[in-house]
Amino acid sequence: MNSLSSNPRPASKGLTAGVGLLVLASLLLTACGTSVTSTGSGISEGTRETVTFSNCGRELTFEQPPTRVVGMMPSQTDLLLRLGAQDTLVGQAQVSTSELPDDVAGRAADVPVLSTDTPPAREDLLTVSPDLVVSPTEYEFTAEQGYASIEQLSENGAQAYVATGGCADRRSSAQVTDLFIDIANLGQILGVADAADALAEGAQNRLEAVEESIRGEEPVTVAQVWVEGNVLGAIGAGIEYDIIRTAGGENVFDPDAPEFADFFSAEINPEEIISRNPDAIVFGTTTDKQEQQVLEYLRATFPNVTAVRDGLLIGVPQSDFYPGTIGNVEAVETIAERLYPDAFHSQR
Repeated sequence: MNSLSSNPRPASKGLTAGVGLLVLASLLLTACGTSVTSTGSGISEGTRETVTFSNCGRELTFEQPPTRVVGMMPSQTDLLLRLGAQDTLVGQAQVSTSELPDDVAGRAADVPVLSTDTPPAREDLLTVSPDLVVSPTEYEFTAEQGYASIEQLSENGAQAYVATGGCADRRSSAQVTDLFIDIANLGQILGVADAADALAEGAQNRLEAVEESIRGEEPVTVAQVWVEGNVLGAIGAGIEYDIIRTAGGENVFDPDAPEFADFFSAEINPEEIISRNPDAIVFGTTTDKQEQQVLEYLRATFPNVTAVRDGLLIGVPQSDFYPGTIGNVEAVETIAERLYPDAFHSQR
């Protein structure tokens, strides 16, 4: 793939202040058809709930916390580490696609690396005998690509948990708040409900802070794009769309448009950006070199577009756009602060 590529792989603004975490989790779980079946009095040392979830149309049941867990992307490994699961991690994958944040990277230093820039080969994943594999999308389980399918994992004693926003039937309608479903579910699965509540509360507070900072601001029009060689694409649906919305941006592409009916991303002609003339352009970054190449392309292709003239070109780590990661919150913060710098500075 060309080094300029930031093409996404196949695969309500903020939260209401004062909502308790248990109530929030309950509402989210109910809304998305996820259930918990309890056969004990709660999770604590020496006891265990049996938990049952509907995940991407499949029923997952855990009678005991998993002891051999694999994170299929650094974004998911990060979430598992923040939930305190480092002692159960037996593998991490696609490690060169993004770096783990500095505050958790040390905890994964001894976790075996199963792959660098693609999902692990079937035999490499099965070799570590996982009992839980956590992934941002269903793409990581494409058997035709040589990856272990969900069925093959099941035959080998492992269950696959896919981020709620990464399920095939939800990929184009995912929301930032889907993250709270994943935090609550993984907290129950891993037997770390208290850690999950604390992590969710911190993320909720950060989203509320963004909402408070931009309240009353005039919306800024935004286009989110990807560039691969001389091919230009736009993102008009999915978690990426909702991140822009939650950050206060008004996306110039509509998820109800025909080009986004079947997929959250579509190849476009440069004239589509010129005619919409967005105030800001957002794009995913993978390396410093790739970011500079995208910037050069945008400046050369759209010199008269307002976003380029005003220098409002916003690069966000591509991993922050993957479903089911704390990076979704960081993306909201990054974009909102660039769109409304005066509002953010006035809060400090």
